[in-house]
Amino acid sequence: MLPYVVALLIIAGIYALLTISLDLQYGFTGLVNFGIVAFFAIGAYGSALVTLAGYPVALGFVTAIAAAAVAALPIGALAVRLREDYLAIVTLGFSEVVRLVLLNEEWLTKGSLGLPGIPRPFGALPAGWADLAYLGLVLACNAAVVLIVKRVVGSPFGRLIQAIRDNEVTVVSLGKSPAGAKVRALLVGAGIAGLAGALYAHYITFIVPDQFLPIVTFYVWMAMILGGVGSLRGSLVGAAVLVVILEGTRFVRDLVPGVAEVEMASVRLALVGILLVVFMLFRPQGLLGSPGRQ
Repeated sequence: MLPYVVALLIIAGIYALLTISLDLQYGFTGLVNFGIVAFFAIGAYGSALVTLAGYPVALGFVTAIAAAAVAALPIGALAVRLREDYLAIVTLGFSEVVRLVLLNEEWLTKGSLGLPGIPRPFGALPAGWADLAYLGLVLACNAAVVLIVKRVVGSPFGRLIQAIRDNEVTVVSLGKSPAGAKVRALLVGAGIAGLAGALYAHYITFIVPDQFLPIVTFYVWMAMILGGVGSLRGSLVGAAVLVVILEGTRFVRDLVPGVAEVEMASVRLALVGILLVVFMLFRPQGLLGSPGRQ
């Protein structure tokens, strides 16, 4: 039972990082990013390729953060020119482009065969202790990211991006330029998603492009909405609730007779959607407050 709980906490911690990344971009800046999974994938593959080449895991993590942030630059350039709906379409398309590149550039990513044997930190420890140590690493990364983002949000830059979110026209009328602030928020958020990707790759130790489908982006949006848009604490709680919901629906087959195994994925997704609709009806502001609250 303990290994199962530890595994759930690790996955929840990884999703918490993704949710914080999205919350910084959308909850605090107003950038609609439907391609968060792209930066997650870039971070995972970046760290995996570096460590499989024999370099230290720490360098892999740095590469993951840098690669995801650099990949966000063209999206940042578009973000200052597009309205919310068009930016959403562009980022969704970008995530699919990244996945197709990972699938087809076999010389680098091995395509659908994936990358096996990704080294996991603390692998020399006994199995149970190794998982606990990895959980400690994930929690440490979450704590560091929360502290950094909290300082960013509480700084003059943080107040600027929240003003852009609330009323960009007013910001422009006061002589401020939203463009640079939007790009920086997008880059920081992408770097956090890249870190989450690195943690995921080194925990799973095997990655393929099909692990980075658009549904991952849907899950991250769901976690942010559940916790509360514009709330760092809400990001953590929302990710934990998301994992509980996803894992809890695995046992639905025991309660619903006559459902084939291949049909359970669709049933689970439908249940998750229904739960989200019900939640939005009765708690639209999320579990922890309203937009703008830390």
